[in-house]
Amino acid sequence: MAKARTLVVDHRRERNRWRAPADARRTRARSVTRTDESRLKPVMDFGANPGALDMLAYAPRRLKSGSPLVVVLHGCSQDALGYDASSGWSRLADELGFAVVFPEQRRANNPGGCFNWFLPADSARGLGEIRSIREMVEHMATTHRIDRGRMFVTGLSAGGAMTSALLADYPDVFSAGAVIAGLPCGAASSVQEAFRAMSDPRPQPQEKLGDMVRAASQHEGPWPRTLVLHGTADETVAPGNADAIVSQWLDVHGLSLGEAREDAVDGQRRRSWTQDGRTLVQQIMIAEMGHGAPLDAGLGERKAPFMLDVGLSSTRRIADFFGIEGALPKRPSGASAARGQSPSRPAPSPAPEAGEPEAPLSWPFVTRCGSALGRMLRGFGLTR
Repeated sequence: MAKARTLVVDHRRERNRWRAPADARRTRARSVTRTDESRLKPVMDFGANPGALDMLAYAPRRLKSGSPLVVVLHGCSQDALGYDASSGWSRLADELGFAVVFPEQRRANNPGGCFNWFLPADSARGLGEIRSIREMVEHMATTHRIDRGRMFVTGLSAGGAMTSALLADYPDVFSAGAVIAGLPCGAASSVQEAFRAMSDPRPQPQEKLGDMVRAASQHEGPWPRTLVLHGTADETVAPGNADAIVSQWLDVHGLSLGEAREDAVDGQRRRSWTQDGRTLVQQIMIAEMGHGAPLDAGLGERKAPFMLDVGLSSTRRIADFFGIEGALPKRPSGASAARGQSPSRPAPSPAPEAGEPEAPLSWPFVTRCGSALGRMLRGFGLTR
């Protein structure tokens, strides 16, 4: 236990070296300005904020008591407004009547804008960024009389890895979650381990993966349902991580890999594991898609770096998995059939489009690497 405390303190010291109060104030000021034309609005005083995160949120004007809440976590080099503009989460909230909260990372905490999913001081229950997000959830639940049985979380990349941590740390808070191009809970506790887990996840016994979830809290069930989405051509976070997340939650739910029911959705492979007629774990692998969130521009979602138009809306598929009624749009029968016949539709590469510069990323512990290695590290804010 003493060793664990020392590790947490050491990580906090490293993070504090990169904290700049003046920068944080400027970030908050920019957030207020940038939200003038967005549904998302900043919330300044939401409770304890040991992770020094910003909070942006939206609740429809006439939100009914007992409505759902969705927490959305952006990826590296992204921010809340950009992720929302592409994914359409606040538009869907307006359409279907639920609230959304977007935690936003400050560059003072992580120069790449990544949530620090690989630092125990930020990813363990009650600590750092995880605690800040929990406080945001409580603020929304109290302020908007949210149904505490319908609070959900989703995230992309580093936000996906943090989603895995939140589901493990707070299974008593979140009833379901969706991880996009992320990693399982417990995949890393240092920068070096994070790099290894991203690029070359080592197969682990299913029980060991499940134990990482069970060790994160004193919860004994019921456990959150989990949806995993990942591109088969992801060169930033190896697709093997998607399989590890599935194995982790299958073990927690007491299910086996061989119990899967397989079908296709929007032309992509889907596997589902059910119990008593209820889907507990589901995986959608998007053929030929690189690193990013799958979107459907035909539904008004906007292509951007790491936001990839592949004809499948992760936003609506996730909302449907969460049980939010009306999430899936009704398509003409011809359009649905056409999508179902194209399982290998080409997808954009994970790199930003030409003419769209990547945000500068850096990390104090890792040196500059070669091209393939560097792309992987830059993707999670681990190098410049």
